[in-house]
Amino acid sequence: MFPNAECELTHSNEFELLVAVVLSAQATDALVNKVTPGLFAKYKAPEDYLAVSLEELQHDIKRIGLYRNKAKNIRKLSADLIEKHDGHVPSNYTDLVNLAGVGRKTANVVMSVAFGEPAIAVDTHVERVSKRLGICRWKDSVLEVEKTLMRKVPKEEWSDTHHRMIFFGRYHCKAKNPNCPECPLLEICREGQKRMKKRG
Repeated sequence: MFPNAECELTHSNEFELLVAVVLSAQATDALVNKVTPGLFAKYKAPEDYLAVSLEELQHDIKRIGLYRNKAKNIRKLSADLIEKHDGHVPSNYTDLVNLAGVGRKTANVVMSVAFGEPAIAVDTHVERVSKRLGICRWKDSVLEVEKTLMRKVPKEEWSDTHHRMIFFGRYHCKAKNPNCPECPLLEICREGQKRMKKRG
């Protein structure tokens, strides 16, 4: 269904990707992509985020949810990059998750998209689709979903699968209104079959 699925966050280098993924927590990629062109025109490097006041940065990302916290994290991770990594985004998972505001999901996205490393980042779409299709249990934590997918999907397909599941969840198997009647996966989907019975 989505053979060309890829990261939809606008970026031109690893640092911009890292900032965009931090901004995308509990916000849509579409909204982040409205804010980042102006942001990335103004802030080119970690030093630039530290050269302005916290209030100015907050103002620049104000349209995005949790902007106060995200502004603090971006400044802190910028300082970390300068102090510990010569201003460059580290290409290993452990260094990434030690940056402010960077959790497993963000680190996995950066590893996969920026550095071409196999990774599965479990966002809201990946989690929902995995549970609806019965790949994971409803009660599974995000970490359990990630581990299950890593076990069931061949490693060389992790990154592609992650993007395809996001596209499937974003454009077809939506949270509120999944397109079950036209879904090619309906016959293997517990949730879809339940929904269709209710409609019938």
